[in-house]
Amino acid sequence: MLKKTPILVSSEEENRGSVEFQVFCFTNKIWRLTSHLELHKKDYLSQRGLRKILGKRQRLLAYLAKKNKVRYKELIGQLSIRETKTR
Repeated sequence: MLKKTPILVSSEEENRGSVEFQVFCFTNKIWRLTSHLELHKKDYLSQRGLRKILGKRQRLLAYLAKKNKVRYKELIGQLSIRETKTR
């Protein structure tokens, strides 16, 4: 598996309340937890935390897709993650 490097956001465009910044933070946490779980397969509390963070990121991405499709597509491309499934 390729090692993903954490995404760095410059201080000028850092807006901690924006949906994009929150998705950046959740994505970094997901990558960190995934690499941790590759070493510690039976760490069930970390697995639970990973599932919770994935759900939060999924809800934020669904919100962004509903509000602004262009920003959503840019963010998906920049983070190289899959699009969320729509119902």
